[in-house]
Amino acid sequence: MMSPNSRTRKKYLKDFKQEAVKLAEEVGVATAAERLGVSQNVIYSWKRALEKEGPEAFRGQGTRTSLEAELSRLRRECNELRMERDILKKAATYFARHQK
Repeated sequence: MMSPNSRTRKKYLKDFKQEAVKLAEEVGVATAAERLGVSQNVIYSWKRALEKEGPEAFRGQGTRTSLEAELSRLRRECNELRMERDILKKAATYFARHQK
């Protein structure tokens, strides 16, 4: 059972947020907030997110931006290359000793 002071946070889809910002630009934030049943602060935060992140705004939890995904891929590739380099170093040392 939930305590009387706790609130459940509403979740809105990306399309809803984008359309809310468009509506706010057309009719004003106060009117859009009233029509959609959300606070003006929510619309302002969605607007800031869209301005800051563009099409990558409202990714949802756990979804990475394209830059974060690329960084992760490059880190994996870098680790692989380091392992390969270390193996080649050991092999070169081994063959240098046993080439006589």
